[in-house]
Amino acid sequence: RDLFGELCAAARQDGLVVLARMDSNRATEGFYRQHPEWFARQADGSPYRAGDRYVACIFSDYYEVYLTGILREIVDRYAPDGFTDNSWSGLDRASICFCDNCRRAFEAAHGYDLPTHADWDSPIYRVWMRWNYDRRLAVWDLNNRATQEAGGPHCLWLGMNSGNIHHQALRFRDHKAICERAPILMLDHQRRGEQGFQQNGDTGKLCHELMGWDALMPESMSQYQSGTPTFRLSAKPEVEARLWMLAGLAGGIHPWWHFISAYHEDRRQYRTAVPVMQWVAANQEYLLNRQPVASVGVVWSQENVDYFGRDQGEERVMAPYYGVMQALIRARIPYLPVHADHIERAAGRLAVLVLPNLAAMSDAQIESVRRFVAQGGGLVATGESSLYTGWGDRRADFGLADVLGVHGSGEAIGNSGKPQTSWETYASHTYLRLHPGVRGQVDGPLKGDEPVDAGPRHAALAGFEETDILGFGGKLAQVTADAKTEVPLTFIPAFPIYPPEFSWMREPDSGLPALVLHEPDAGG
Repeated sequence: RDLFGELCAAARQDGLVVLARMDSNRATEGFYRQHPEWFARQADGSPYRAGDRYVACIFSDYYEVYLTGILREIVDRYAPDGFTDNSWSGLDRASICFCDNCRRAFEAAHGYDLPTHADWDSPIYRVWMRWNYDRRLAVWDLNNRATQEAGGPHCLWLGMNSGNIHHQALRFRDHKAICERAPILMLDHQRRGEQGFQQNGDTGKLCHELMGWDALMPESMSQYQSGTPTFRLSAKPEVEARLWMLAGLAGGIHPWWHFISAYHEDRRQYRTAVPVMQWVAANQEYLLNRQPVASVGVVWSQENVDYFGRDQGEERVMAPYYGVMQALIRARIPYLPVHADHIERAAGRLAVLVLPNLAAMSDAQIESVRRFVAQGGGLVATGESSLYTGWGDRRADFGLADVLGVHGSGEAIGNSGKPQTSWETYASHTYLRLHPGVRGQVDGPLKGDEPVDAGPRHAALAGFEETDILGFGGKLAQVTADAKTEVPLTFIPAFPIYPPEFSWMREPDSGLPALVLHEPDAGG
C-alpha cells in the first residue's frame, strides 16, 4: 500500500499544498552495513548512533549522491510542492566526526588535521566550526538544486529550523544565512519552555526581521503532549496548545498544527486547533504583511552564542536575552529582535538599542552602534557587551567604553551559572543599593546614621521610593565609571542567609557600579 501516495492524492483533492516530510540523517543497521563509509565516526572508529539508528556523515556521498537521488525519485513519483526535513543538519556541535570523509575534506579545505576536542581558543577549532556551518549551507543549496531541477523552480527544499538560536547554534545551522536563502521558513518549534508562551512571539519577530515582514513561516505546533517527558499519542491540554499558537500568531508566525500518526485513540486533540484556525481564516487580511511599529531593538547574534557563550550559551547569552524580552513584555514596551549586522538597516525605525550581554561584537558592529548613538539613539547595554571580539577574544576594554562611560576589567562578581537548588545558597544572597538613600524620610525605626536628603533620585529608580536596597543574586561585571556618569545602583556583597541571627550585611556598600547612566556629548 502506498500511504504517501494516497495522502498526496487526498490532500490535492482538498486543495492543499503538499510538502514531503523527511527525517534523512539516520539509517538502520542493515543500511549502515551496506555503506559504512557514509556514516559518522567517533575518535575510536566506532559509529555514532542515535537510539537504534546510525548517524550519516554530512560530508559523505550519503548527502552528495544518495539523498539527492531520493529527492529526485520522490519528485518523479509524487510531484510534491516541496520538502521539509527534520534531521538534515547531521551531528551536533558536541560531536566531532572522525570519519575518512571528514579527515580528507578538512585537510583539503584548510590544511589541518581535525581537532580532537572542543578548544574555543584554538584557531583550528574555530576554522572547524565555520567549516561545519558552511557545509550545512552547502547542503541546503545542494538539496534545493536537486528538487528544483527535478520538480521546477517552485519545488523548494525547506529543511526544518528551530526558533531558538542556541538550538540552531548547537546544530551548525546559520539562522541568519538560512533566512536569507529561504523564501519560506519552516519552523520546528513546538512548545513552551521556561521562557513562557511569549518566546514564540519573539521567534516570529526575530525571523521576520531577517526575512522581511511579508515572508511566510509556518510552525509545526504539536497537538500532542510535547515536553519533558513527551507523550506522542496523548492530547496536549487545549489551553496550552492554543496559547502557544496565539503567541506565535502575535509575532507573525503562521499556524501549522499537527499530530503524530493518522489514527488516534486519544481524540481530544482533534478539536484543539479548530477555534484558532477558524479565527485565523476570518482575520487573514490582518495577519499577513504586517508592519511593526516598535521603536526598541534588542540586538542579538549567533556568533555571540558560539564564541562568547561557548559551552554555556544558555546561561551566558540566552538567559540575558530572554530576561530583556520578559522585562519589555511585562512593561508593555514593543520591541524587535535585530541582528547585530543589521543595526544600520533597522536604525531609521528605532529610538533605542538594547544589548543583552552582547559580549562578542565585531568592530563593524560596534561602529554601527556608535553611529546609532551619535545620531541621537538611546542605548542600554548589560553585562559584558562589546568586551570581546567577534571570535570571543577579550578586548583590553569595552569596545563601546567611550559611549557607555564605563571601563571593564573582564572580572565579574556574584553568582553565575544555573540557579542553585538550595534556598540558603550564600553566593546568591546579594543586593543592590539605591542612591541616594531615602530610608530616613520613610516611616520606620531610625539608628541615627541614615542618609540625609541628597536630592531626588534618577527616574530609572521610579517605583522604589520606600527602599534603599533591592534583592539581586546575579552576576555583575566589574567596571569603573567615568566622572561624567551617574551611578544610582551599587553592589552589596553576599552575606549569610542562615541562621537568621547572622543574616546581616558585612559590607553595606561595595561601591561597585551596578547601573551606570551616561549622556555622551554627541547623541543619545
